[in-house]
Amino acid sequence: MSVLVVTGTCTGVGKTVVTAALAAVAAARGASVAVVKPGQTGVGGGEPGDLDEVRRLAGIDDVHEYARFPDPLSPAAAARHAGMPPVRLPDVAERVGDLASGRRLVLVEGAGGLLVRYDEEGGTIADLARWLGAAVVVVARPDLGTLNHTALTLEAMAHRGVQLAGVVIGAWPDAPDLAMRSNIRDLETIAARPLSGALPAGAGALDPAEFLVAAHRGLAPSFGGGFDAAAFRAAFGLDKENT
Repeated sequence: MSVLVVTGTCTGVGKTVVTAALAAVAAARGASVAVVKPGQTGVGGGEPGDLDEVRRLAGIDDVHEYARFPDPLSPAAAARHAGMPPVRLPDVAERVGDLASGRRLVLVEGAGGLLVRYDEEGGTIADLARWLGAAVVVVARPDLGTLNHTALTLEAMAHRGVQLAGVVIGAWPDAPDLAMRSNIRDLETIAARPLSGALPAGAGALDPAEFLVAAHRGLAPSFGGGFDAAAFRAAFGLDKENT
């Protein structure tokens, strides 16, 4: 698959770290990788954005930001507040298609969640994925409340005919609480498949060499990593006797 879209169940779930992990593992295997951010919000001109974090962690320079808005709002609201033209997702789809023609993998990181609006007509990252025929990596939180957010995201994807590439936990702590441990099985039930990964909390602070190790351990073989969902479930999940 030449294009993967990365979205989250809400904001602040670790999309950028997961995007960087996907890029790092693919690049380490010799694949040509580009990363696209259709609309960066909450960052002013000259300030480091999400793609700078991807560049630092994954060690790739083939990164593309198509619009930037200073206010920490949805792309549509940020463009409106700044008096700037909104992101045109049909144009993004065309540009991503051009990139994909010359790369093994193009990763597209959305802003916020699946149905965050990019323009006044209501275009979303789900629309972009559908136009591109791209599967979507859903990044989820591990803690209380994630089951509802994840179920709603996956239901919206299914309703729109968008394919799921996998659910990845964006930041798994060293000492997960009861809800987090219980959520492993339920996240897999909601997705109707094993987890596709779990990145350790704090992975974004690692140096590139350490990050590559964490990325490989935290991503499933379908993404080029070595994450074992069954072993993760056995190590951290709750068995029937404890539920």
